[in-house]
Amino acid sequence: MLESNKKVNLHNDIEYQTGSVVSSAFLKKPSGNITFFAFDKGEQLSPHSAPFDALVHVIEGQAEIMIGEDFHSLNSGEIIIMPAGITHAVKATEKFKMMLVMLKS
Repeated sequence: MLESNKKVNLHNDIEYQTGSVVSSAFLKKPSGNITFFAFDKGEQLSPHSAPFDALVHVIEGQAEIMIGEDFHSLNSGEIIIMPAGITHAVKATEKFKMMLVMLKS
């Protein structure tokens, strides 16, 4: 986990790895988590659900986000909310980095 009060450059501090999804926990609290991810092209998180709402912010690149039966193409700078209890998945259509914010209630 990264240290509090430490500046992070999301373009440089989170590195891609060939054929992998890299994650780095930034903040873990009872109220929620913030995690940064770097996906190599074609890598994915398989369909699953979570008990909390989650916000995805694409930092760079492009991804396809499945929420329920709907597919969304997200580009650098765009965000989407994945509602609690709804099946969702993430796939890198090209290398991409994202910030995931889990909002516990």
